[in-house]
Amino acid sequence: MKSLRKFVWVGILVILLTACAQSKSIAESVSPPSAEIILATTTSTYDSGLLDAIIPVFEQQSGYTVKIVAVGTGKALAMGREGNADLLLVHAPPAEKEFMDEGFGSERFLVMHNDFVFVGPATDPAEIKGMESPLDVLTQIAETESFFITRGDDSGTNKKELAFWGDTGITPEGDWYLESGQGMGATLRIASEKNAYTLTDRSTYLAQQNILASEILVEGHESLLNVYHVMIVNPELWENTNLVGAQTLAAFIVSEEGQKMIGEFGIDIYGQPLFFPDADKTDADLGLEP
Repeated sequence: MKSLRKFVWVGILVILLTACAQSKSIAESVSPPSAEIILATTTSTYDSGLLDAIIPVFEQQSGYTVKIVAVGTGKALAMGREGNADLLLVHAPPAEKEFMDEGFGSERFLVMHNDFVFVGPATDPAEIKGMESPLDVLTQIAETESFFITRGDDSGTNKKELAFWGDTGITPEGDWYLESGQGMGATLRIASEKNAYTLTDRSTYLAQQNILASEILVEGHESLLNVYHVMIVNPELWENTNLVGAQTLAAFIVSEEGQKMIGEFGIDIYGQPLFFPDADKTDADLGLEP
């Protein structure tokens, strides 16, 4: 009887050990949730191809997988407020500062800049080519009721455009002012098809210029500076965010290697960089309010 009991217990032990080994094997074969980082970002970093250049390098070096959600700055900020992203890469400094002041972000780092430009048809019906002030540009477009495509999506570009309109004192409305409700790439294509003007970041325009009839007509004014920051979503508000992953990705973006990649991106194709690295600078260096 004792030998039978011993045999039974040995059998049970073998089954338990086998089950544990199988469970361990399965657990090791499945990537833990923390291996994925959710990056919410503006469409310009995606449409320009920048993220396609730097994220695979980060993934290979770190072992993380980055889920990129390119929705425009306004929606990216909303994702951060709702805890649906781990970090944000956006370009609307006033809205970013509000995000941080409200406690939704735990860390914010200066990443890079490029600039906004006004593009439109070569025929230039509003005769804005060569103008300096964005306010004069929009005033002229409104007075001539020349077609203008607005993104209308609360993106960083849309926020900048609306701020310009606010400074002109003009409320843009009428058949000439059309809303795309889409990202920068799609908006540029619509403007090209309709022989309309639009405000765009230079990087997305350059990335798509071969399929566009639009030309850069106004550029260079200091108010057209386009600055990007990366912000980590506050883990004290959303405990399920991947804080370590977010910090690791943010550190890579502002690292010497990441900044070098950003500064070199586009040179081989366009003969000029699409973004200028700024991690070694401060907001004040770029003329931004602290």
